[in-house]
Amino acid sequence: MELVSQHAKKIMEGCKERARDMGLSFQDESLEYIVTNRDFLQLSPKNMIPTLYDYWVQDVEVLKEQGQYELYPNNPYETVINTRPPISYYNDNNPDWLNVMIFYHVIGHIDFFQNNLYFRHTWDYDFAGKALADKRLLAKLRSEKGRWVDYIIEFSRAIDNLVGYFDLLASFTTEKKKLSRLDYYFDVFLQQKQDRTIAGYVAEIERYNKFTRDFPKEGEKRFLETVQLKHAEFTSLYSKAVRERAKGNRLDILQFLMEHSPFLNREENKWMLMVIEVIRSTSLYFQPQIRTKILNEGWASYWHENLFLNDDRISGHEVDFAVINAKVTSMPRVGLNPYALGMRLFYYLESQAENGKISYDYQRIADQEARRHYRAASGTGSGSGRDFIFFVRENFCDSMFINTFIDQEFVDLHRLFVTDKRLNKERMTWEYYVKSKKAKHYKQMIADSLYHPPAVTVTVDDDNALILNHLFEGKPLYRDYIEGTLLGLEFLWGAKVSLYTHEAELKKREPPQPPRAEGLEGKITWKRMRYTMKNRKMSRVVID
Repeated sequence: MELVSQHAKKIMEGCKERARDMGLSFQDESLEYIVTNRDFLQLSPKNMIPTLYDYWVQDVEVLKEQGQYELYPNNPYETVINTRPPISYYNDNNPDWLNVMIFYHVIGHIDFFQNNLYFRHTWDYDFAGKALADKRLLAKLRSEKGRWVDYIIEFSRAIDNLVGYFDLLASFTTEKKKLSRLDYYFDVFLQQKQDRTIAGYVAEIERYNKFTRDFPKEGEKRFLETVQLKHAEFTSLYSKAVRERAKGNRLDILQFLMEHSPFLNREENKWMLMVIEVIRSTSLYFQPQIRTKILNEGWASYWHENLFLNDDRISGHEVDFAVINAKVTSMPRVGLNPYALGMRLFYYLESQAENGKISYDYQRIADQEARRHYRAASGTGSGSGRDFIFFVRENFCDSMFINTFIDQEFVDLHRLFVTDKRLNKERMTWEYYVKSKKAKHYKQMIADSLYHPPAVTVTVDDDNALILNHLFEGKPLYRDYIEGTLLGLEFLWGAKVSLYTHEAELKKREPPQPPRAEGLEGKITWKRMRYTMKNRKMSRVVID
């Protein structure tokens, strides 16, 4: 691995100037390295950060990647990491014209890292430098404590997806808005009721709207009075929520262990706190990248295409560019390509905003022909579309991006659909078929593929047992991981650990029927379960 040549660096600086002229914003300094395919294999398990701490799982991943590479050789073009300054890696056999295209793609990533609000907590420090300090710390501890360091790493990594990422982002706000009764009622109280339904929630919204229409000056007050009459516990629960909010953000599991574990806070075990903090801070660094994959890759692809097509250095390489660009940004018929989906959504939003279609008036139009020829009388024109996608780049993550902007027009424009498979009994093979062309189904398919770790709260009972409560959202925990995770938690806590969650139970119809290819017959019911780890033995019981 070595720095790029001065010739390549000059090309990169020229790309930066052209990108800034188009509105992209990023700091001047950046580091570019030339690497081989073997270097990529070595760096991939460390998420391309060479200074990241060492761990035995990374060595296993390297061996696995090397085996796959021997069977299926591939040539990665680039990788960029979000640090200060940003570091990017380029394959050693890329020609100059390809590097121009790749430089534009990398610049798109850097602009995204340094302007998207979900990366706010990474703007102020050099993670590569911090990772090197963490690596040296763990190496020193290994020389003193031996294999116990790796045990703590393994136990901590089992729950490092449950870090308080959004609580961290909330801490960057300049002031904490007081929780109003109305916000608490709709955002918390209604959503925690056992008999909650979407229809009931919508009905309450309509009831509130009716009060504000009938009593413009005191509609909210009258509405809350009816809430108090209907729910006697509302005031006490609201007061409790206000007190908890005043105390600050709740602790995630790793924070709770570091602050309250009697075992970890013994004098002889306090070195474990340093290891856990390394795992937690590393996880927090990677959280925004996991949550903005489609948005980030779509933004970079949008700009490498726009900037390179207008660059005179493409001359003579138009066909080569088309081939490589198609490999990167082609929309698959089955599956998901984040580069392709994100890029097309940005083009779509730019066009919609340019024609004034990002508006309430447009959304109210039901006639397809009128929608096709719609153009707002004012507030649109040259540049408004580009301004809007810059706004999206700054304020959105993948889940917001998908749920807000994928609509039937976008699905129809790109002829998208959801597939499923069924058994062909004559040939005894699985065959794929088009299951739906509706936007809501396509949107749900993409949403199901997004990163969404479980929400788990943590408390301690009177017997000093650690209580984990999984806030069930319709998706069960992966049972194969529960025992190992609870085993690690019992060690870190130093006492019994209990986990409350839900699991599915399938009630088959009588007489029993074989399952269909599309899914199982019968109705799924959810049962409340309690897993308990005590003395390294796990028990599982059904509770009411």
